[in-house]
Amino acid sequence: MLTTLATTGLLAQTALPGGLIGIAIIFFIIAILAYVLGARGVAGMSAGIGRTLLFVFLVLAVIMVIVGLVNRV
Repeated sequence: MLTTLATTGLLAQTALPGGLIGIAIIFFIIAILAYVLGARGVAGMSAGIGRTLLFVFLVLAVIMVIVGLVNRV
């Protein structure tokens, strides 16, 4: 699981211009398609990975805003 998240994080930095948000959206789309097609296990895992990437993005965004405000002073 950790290797998958690390690999996904590396892909988010290099492959897509959207970064983590782009990868998270792709995982959510995969989850929706898998659920519609009946693969609920894959849908759950994809949604979980997408949610994790979204939370990582939000935490990093908040940290960057705080660092930006502190460096401005």
